[in-house]
Amino acid sequence: MTAEASRTRSLPDLAADGERPLDIALLTYKGNPFCGGQGVYVRHLSRELARLGHRVEVIGSQPYPVLDDADDFAGRLTLTELPSLDLYRQPDPFRTPKREEYRDWIDYLEVGTMWTGGFPEPLTFSLRARRLLRARRGAFDVVHDNQTLGYGLLGDVGAPLVTTIHHPITVDRQLELDAADTWQRRYSVRRWYAFTRMQKRVARRLPSVLTVSGTSRQEIVDHLGVRPDRIHVVHIGADTDLFRPDPSVPVVPGRIVTTSSADVPLKGLVFLVEALAKLRTEQPDAHLVVVGKRPTEGPVAQAIERYGLEGAVDFVKGITDAELVDLVRSAEVACVPSLYEGFSLPAAEAMATGTPLVATTGGAIPEVAGRDGETCLAVPPGDAGALAAALGRLLGDADLRARLGAAGRERVLRHFTWARAAEGTVARYREAIARTGHPRRTRGAAAPEATPSDTGVYSESRATC
Repeated sequence: MTAEASRTRSLPDLAADGERPLDIALLTYKGNPFCGGQGVYVRHLSRELARLGHRVEVIGSQPYPVLDDADDFAGRLTLTELPSLDLYRQPDPFRTPKREEYRDWIDYLEVGTMWTGGFPEPLTFSLRARRLLRARRGAFDVVHDNQTLGYGLLGDVGAPLVTTIHHPITVDRQLELDAADTWQRRYSVRRWYAFTRMQKRVARRLPSVLTVSGTSRQEIVDHLGVRPDRIHVVHIGADTDLFRPDPSVPVVPGRIVTTSSADVPLKGLVFLVEALAKLRTEQPDAHLVVVGKRPTEGPVAQAIERYGLEGAVDFVKGITDAELVDLVRSAEVACVPSLYEGFSLPAAEAMATGTPLVATTGGAIPEVAGRDGETCLAVPPGDAGALAAALGRLLGDADLRARLGAAGRERVLRHFTWARAAEGTVARYREAIARTGHPRRTRGAAAPEATPSDTGVYSESRATC
C-alpha cells in the first residue's frame, strides 16, 4: 500500500477513548524486534495504538522495524524506511561504504563518527528525521520519539514532540566502564558512549518525557537532569495473547531459560553462569538456555570454559515468536540476572506464560516481578551464590513453582499489558497537543508530500503486509 492510499483511507469517527483519532509519527533509530527492547516496544505499541483507532506511521532506520500485519488495522499501521548507511550490519560491521553510497553531508558525518570510535546513529537519524518531518509538515498530530534524543529533534518538527526514555544510557556506560580492565578499553567505552552528552543536553529541553518505570523516572532526573514534572510513567508489558500458559508444551526437567546479550555487563549473564556451576554440584540435570548470541570470547565464554559447562549452556538466536514462547514454557524456571533494567520485558513475558521467575532486584525489576516469595524469588544483583540458592529452591519444589507461576501471570494481567500502555500513551499525546495548541488538521485532507529534493532521504511509506 502506498502512502497516498493509506492517507486517503478513512479513520473511525472516534477513537477508543471517545475522541478524535490521531495521526502519529513513531520514530525509532533501531527497530530490530528480536534484539533489544526498542524494537519490541515499537512493534507492540504501534499495534495497540492502531487497535485504538489511530493511524500510526513508524519511521525507522536499519535494522528496520517489523510491524504486525497492517491488513488487521484497515491501513492504520504503516512503515516508512529512513535508511542510514547501515554501518554495523552483519556480516561486515564497521564497514567503509563505497563512494556511490554517499548521498549527503549526514552520511559523511555518520562515517566520520564511526571512524573515530563513536556511535553516530542517534544524531544522524535525528537529522534525517527532522528533514522528513519538515518536508511533510501537517501530516501528523504528534511526533513520538523512541529514545533517539538527537539534536535534530530540537526545535520545530511540525507537531508536538513526545519522547520515550526507557532508561538513561549513562547507566550502561558506567557499568561498562566499571567492567573495563585496561585503559584502552576504558577509552574505547568513553568514546563509544560520547553520544550520551548529546542525549543529556536534548533531554533537558524536552517538554514531555515518557518512561516505563518509577525507577527509570528517578534515573532520568538524576542522570539527565530532566525536571520531574516533565516525566510521566507509562508501564509497558507483555503480549499476553502470545505469552500465555500452554499445558500441552512439555516441561524439561532442570531447564533454566534467560534472555541476554552475552557480554553486556548490565545483563549479568556471567553471574548466572557461575550460579549454574554451583547449582550443578547438587542438581546435575540443571542446564541453561540463553536466548541470544553465543560469545566466542569475553567473561561469559571464559566462565563457561572455566567451569566445564560447554554441554550445560546452550544459546539460541533467530527464533520465531512462537518458538520463543514455547522455549519459555518448556523451562522449569525463568531467570533475569541483570545488574540493572529500566523495566525488563523478559521478566513480564516469562511471568505471562506462567513460568516461575528468579530475578535480581536491579533497577526496575522489582516493579515488574513483584515481591519475593509472592510472585517471584528475588536476589541481589551480582550475587552468584544467591542466584544458585534461589534456582535450586525452585527446581526442587514443584508446589512453589506452580504457586509463583500462577501469581506471576495474574500480576502481569493486572498491570503490564500493551493495551494499557497504548491507552496511557494516547493520554499523554493529547496532553502534549493541548499544551502546545497544535492546530487540528481537517480529517481526510491529504498530507503534504515530500519535495523532489527530499526523495533521496527516505523511501515511501509502505504497509507491512
